[in-house]
Amino acid sequence: MSDVARELTNTAAVVPPNLDEIEARLKANRADRERRERISAVFYPTAAMIAFFLIWEAASRLLGMPTYLLPAPTAIVQSMHMHGALLMKESVITTLEIVLGFGLSIVVGVPLALAIFLWPSFSRTVLPLLVSSQAVPKVAVAPLFLVWFGFGLLPKVLIAFLIAFFPIVINTAMGLAAIEREKVYLAQSMGLGPWATFFKIRLPNALPSIFAGLKISITLAVVGAVVGEFVGGQGGLGHLLLVANGNMDTALLFAGIAALTIIGVVLYGLIALVERLLLPPHAIGAAAGARESM
Repeated sequence: MSDVARELTNTAAVVPPNLDEIEARLKANRADRERRERISAVFYPTAAMIAFFLIWEAASRLLGMPTYLLPAPTAIVQSMHMHGALLMKESVITTLEIVLGFGLSIVVGVPLALAIFLWPSFSRTVLPLLVSSQAVPKVAVAPLFLVWFGFGLLPKVLIAFLIAFFPIVINTAMGLAAIEREKVYLAQSMGLGPWATFFKIRLPNALPSIFAGLKISITLAVVGAVVGEFVGGQGGLGHLLLVANGNMDTALLFAGIAALTIIGVVLYGLIALVERLLLPPHAIGAAAGARESM
């Protein structure tokens, strides 16, 4: 048999690829990779945290650290169990202050960002004032709020708002501006008006940036509520921390810090859950990749 005939025979014997099978394998590999990433995202932080607490517990026992100086994790857990009702009561007050301050930051921050985006003259006037206002220590402003509004809930909410609203304003304005002109031109060529272009093209494109600002803001709202309770609180976890510090009850102090951490993580997780429900996975992944590359 000649070489040409042998080559033709081998070519005819090749089985054409099954595209459906290849696509199924690609989907399976992608799903397996995403599953491993989700497991690693939970496993590694959890393992690191467990190792940290084990080392802390061992060091406390081996070095004989006084409880008032650095209590062991088991002593902190015992304090949380002993003062569970008190921690729950104060956590409700602090959570209310955080949520109200965060909600107010959304109500004020998003329209302000829209005004900054839509009117350049307003942006040139207000944006430098907003940036300079962030240099003012909020702890220094808190006593003024106590003089003006008393020792109730309102001053704590306002302090949480002052600390939390700036990331929402900046991220929303940047997200609205960060869109390819080709998308806007395409929308205009399809006959969409300014409002339709905004709600169907520009706003969905800005949502990843807006949610990034919301997740930063909720953590800052926790700080703001605690600052307000430090300065003039009659309740809440911040006030509890001051009382525990005055009584040299370091275990209760750490228990209050743990309660604040749990509140912040839960609220952050709720916003991340809403983001995952509203945005497609590729939009969240693109936003995360853009933040990592900064």
